[in-house]
Amino acid sequence: MSLINLSVDCVILGFDDDQKLKILLIKKIINKKGDVQYAIPGDLLEKDEDLLCGAKRILKNLTSLDNLFLKQFRVFGNPERTRDKKDQSWLNMYRKNPKERVVTVGYLSLVKMEDYIPQASSFALDAEWVDLKSVPENLAFDHNEIIKSGLRYLRTQLDHKIISNLLPSKFTLSQLQYIYEILLDEKLDKRNFRKNISKISVIKKTKEKQEGVAHKPAFLYTYEKEKL
Repeated sequence: MSLINLSVDCVILGFDDDQKLKILLIKKIINKKGDVQYAIPGDLLEKDEDLLCGAKRILKNLTSLDNLFLKQFRVFGNPERTRDKKDQSWLNMYRKNPKERVVTVGYLSLVKMEDYIPQASSFALDAEWVDLKSVPENLAFDHNEIIKSGLRYLRTQLDHKIISNLLPSKFTLSQLQYIYEILLDEKLDKRNFRKNISKISVIKKTKEKQEGVAHKPAFLYTYEKEKL
């Protein structure tokens, strides 16, 4: 009976001023000819390693990114997920037992790109932010599926512990709506949005207003961190 290996793969989404979501991809050499392929950062867990600790270690080792909030969102266990010829070629270069099955755990993070400048290391030849709409369709393993699953999770759950990373400690509802629209890739009705936000217990209205603006200053809101 063959062993089942456990890995983690990280969907790291970046938010920038160009109003586009981007994703962190690494580039790796997949054969002795020097052919390359894009992938999301991921690797095998070490023996007796905690899942989250492993995800943080692997992300830092491959991209230098550290101190991110990582949210586990799904497990991927299709027995065929590592059987493609290109994937087997890479596994033959880096694994002692390339035929063994690998089950992977997906982790998700959403960050301000200006705060995180990736630098490739280990088996990553390069690490770069790529526009979500320009992601190659032939990423390593099942990484295209993992990205789609991560996006579905983000857009259906709208986890405020993840979203809060993109906002200042005090923000306007217009700023929050702007984030929502980028994440959902759609325009939202202002009145309905504010009505829905008023029902979210982790968002608290302060007594403070914007300062130094030409228009009527808006009230500022904040996240109650202890409830996230």
